[in-house]
Amino acid sequence: MGKKNKSRDADAEPKLTVTNGHSDDSPKAKKKHKKNKNKDQNELPTVSIAVAASIIDNVPTLELATRLAGQIARAATIFRINEVVVFDNKSIVGQDSTVDNLDDESSAAFFIRVLQYLETPQYLRKALFPMHNDLRFVGLLPPLDAPHHLRKHEWGPYREGVTLKERDSNNGATLVDVGLAKHILVDQILEPGRRVTVAMGTNRNLDSDLPRQVVSSSKPREEGMYWGYQVRYAHNISSVFKDCAYKGGYDYIIGTSEHGQIIKSSDLEIPPFRHLLIAFGGLAGLEESIEEDENLKGKDAGDAFSIYLNTCPHQGSRTIRTEEAILISLQYFQEPISRTLQS
Repeated sequence: MGKKNKSRDADAEPKLTVTNGHSDDSPKAKKKHKKNKNKDQNELPTVSIAVAASIIDNVPTLELATRLAGQIARAATIFRINEVVVFDNKSIVGQDSTVDNLDDESSAAFFIRVLQYLETPQYLRKALFPMHNDLRFVGLLPPLDAPHHLRKHEWGPYREGVTLKERDSNNGATLVDVGLAKHILVDQILEPGRRVTVAMGTNRNLDSDLPRQVVSSSKPREEGMYWGYQVRYAHNISSVFKDCAYKGGYDYIIGTSEHGQIIKSSDLEIPPFRHLLIAFGGLAGLEESIEEDENLKGKDAGDAFSIYLNTCPHQGSRTIRTEEAILISLQYFQEPISRTLQS
């Protein structure tokens, strides 16, 4: 996509994370967070999408690449996607699928950074994202306007916030910026610069000394609210499956391709699931991703998934771009997923 020649601020490299923007990167904190994340997210059914990072390679400019990533972030939000997995087509066996092993100049790193930035409420971005060339054009994108992207005048049962260095002078407790006119006090001592979900309660008096409570980021979901998507990196398609962040892994995996089965949306039966994954390939489709994966060598593309579907048969264009396929497919799956969840 012509990104190799763009300059980068070496002194302002943000530490990419694979969560909604929580910024505690210590090994101990990562281990604890991973444990909590599994515990939190297993309580409710989730829907994930996997997207090939190679779609960024085919875009000629940084601005157009940013717009492409923004389209996918919008689609994920509109259709209440819980997790976006960005995967490469690397055939390295045994390599860890972690952002720590990701080349910061890669398309995947760019894609992940923009997705995470857009998912983060606007009032937290300055604190959580250092200046970076990858984010130069994000201001041109339409906002996600997700339920947790509350405005300054809006009150909600929960708000996302970032912990501050300053402490309350009376009891030393943590102050949190939740995007309101005043910072609020929470009932825990937390390190600064950490993204947290805060239960705001019913007391709207910001001058009150009554502390608010930090809760799990899954708490709003438990009450039926959509609360953004997580972002994860996988170095190949098989790592998308085996490195699933959810306990027990994905129990139903759907591949999308023009070579897949043609089934009407109204006739599609999706079995009961805890964690559903829908995969989208790059320019050459999921077939290329399967072929280039050493772990899946010789395997037919359709055999790698629970079901392999063509969600847009009789297409008029010879090609459907991935960002178009995601919108088409997520609309196609709306009714079948709803039927399954309601049964």
